[in-house]
Amino acid sequence: QVQLVESGGGLVQAGASLRLSCAASGRTFTIYAMGWFRQAPGKEREFVATIRRTDDTTYADSVKGRFAISRDNAKDTVYLHMNNMKPEDTAVYYCAAMTFGSSGYESWGQGTQVTVSS
Repeated sequence: QVQLVESGGGLVQAGASLRLSCAASGRTFTIYAMGWFRQAPGKEREFVATIRRTDDTTYADSVKGRFAISRDNAKDTVYLHMNNMKPEDTAVYYCAAMTFGSSGYESWGQGTQVTVSS
């Protein structure tokens, strides 16, 4: 089992930057990829970014060029660096982990609120 805890959310103005952190614990050696998702009020949860064990990354079109995902293996922590933020980035952000051999993200954090004011 993998446990995930997000932190770093808050209220920022449009154009500002924010960094989210996701600390993993438990059987972290089983993790193949970690990702960030978000859910805005009244909308479905959507993919934001992922980083694989190979360091390959993938981003949603809506955040390309503004967001960057990175990780610190020594700390079992993944970060989401959000720049030039927009009001439409307002959502609850969730961290998720996919283990080797799995076809989907199995472990989820509790979420952290990010609000961008115009």
